[in-house]
Amino acid sequence: MEEHKADSRIQVDTKTVVMADSCCDIPPKVAQKYGIRILPVHIIYPEKDYLDGIDIDPRMIYERYPKEYPNTSMPSFGETTDFLQSLKDEGFSRVIAVSVSDHLSSTVNTIQNAAQEFPDMDIFVFNSKNISIGSGIFAIWAADMLRRGKSFEEIKRRMPEKIRDSHLMFYMDTLDYLKKGGRIGNVVSLAANLLKLKPIISCDEDGVYYTVAKIRGEAKSKERLLKEVTDASGDGPAWIAVMHGGAPEECTRMQELVKKRLPNAEFIVHDEQITASLAANTGPGLIGMLVFNDP
Repeated sequence: MEEHKADSRIQVDTKTVVMADSCCDIPPKVAQKYGIRILPVHIIYPEKDYLDGIDIDPRMIYERYPKEYPNTSMPSFGETTDFLQSLKDEGFSRVIAVSVSDHLSSTVNTIQNAAQEFPDMDIFVFNSKNISIGSGIFAIWAADMLRRGKSFEEIKRRMPEKIRDSHLMFYMDTLDYLKKGGRIGNVVSLAANLLKLKPIISCDEDGVYYTVAKIRGEAKSKERLLKEVTDASGDGPAWIAVMHGGAPEECTRMQELVKKRLPNAEFIVHDEQITASLAANTGPGLIGMLVFNDP
């Protein structure tokens, strides 16, 4: 992955910070590299309310499947105002806040409401109309633009135009976990299981889950995933992200296949595990691939 280091001759805006909710699936080392602050989602088990990425990870969730299915809860208004206050206390006066689709989470609305408590700060709340790294890539892109000397206003203006450039698709072994989380209906999940179909899921232009394809057999479904990624990349420059849910070896294999098909693409995220909040709603065996055109 190419290191995007700020040119010492470029004047970087040190009063602007990028934040994202943990459903945006930004790996910790990537968030640290770009200075992105993460607002954690709650993972709720009977014995405790955990914070995504702080005191729970996906491995802990997978170990408790299939006997236990946790609930998830978005950050509260109070938690969000406290989070924004902490950014203000650090000296930031401008915030780029990236959230997953408002059709999949209430976090974007919570941040918008909390932002009204800070009239002396300029807080841009961005509804990515996507999920997972398909949302998180906007925070990475915004942070990268800041390091390249771009202004808050320019980034704010360009971000909505970039929505059409984020293409996330993920292969799932089963739809059972989306069903458990209330994301899809029982009939859809049952039909897929009976026919032994392996779905490829994405988000439409409104930020709602839809099925790109349901193909009989794992190998054929993953081949279709590779084709979708290749087609989405086009002929221009692109960032690629490859992530997994409890399937590290398969993730590495798929990543190598993408490299062969797209030798000029830049891997901005690779071989990374999804966050606990996404693991709770998707289950093990997931392979997610993102194409972000013209970064």
